[in-house]
Amino acid sequence: MRWVGRFLPRRRQIPSDAACEHAVPQVRRHVFTVPVRPGAVRVARSEAATKLAEFGITPSSLLSDAALLVVSELVANVLRHAADRSPTADVGVTVGAGQLVIGVADHDPRIPIVEGDAVGAGLRTVAELTARFGGTLTVEPDWAGQGKDVLARFLIPGADAR
Repeated sequence: MRWVGRFLPRRRQIPSDAACEHAVPQVRRHVFTVPVRPGAVRVARSEAATKLAEFGITPSSLLSDAALLVVSELVANVLRHAADRSPTADVGVTVGAGQLVIGVADHDPRIPIVEGDAVGAGLRTVAELTARFGGTLTVEPDWAGQGKDVLARFLIPGADAR
């Protein structure tokens, strides 16, 4: 899968005998692929909901509901705007370091505008939801130049961000 290591920076190896006064936060990540066809949003939302609960995000909480809406909007955008170039989309759920990151990658290299008046309604909704949780919405070209990664970062309320 294309996203292994994309949601949060990789940790460098620390020698086992090195003194460390801070605990390294546990990062939990799940990436799955959905075919870009009718029903993709439902499948992505269902799997993301399961992983959010497993990763400690309370089901039906404001954060969980916002994250699931983001999954729906981002996968729907792939269906609307990239279906002709992307037969699949990778969906990622990552929790760690006080953050929740929802990402969707497709094979369409066109980068949408995520700021200003040109942003579409779906991405505007995603940007507003992430902002409510102190987070951000970014779009990055795929490292191999064959698509893009849309990343919605949320700060987890009350989480230790070490």
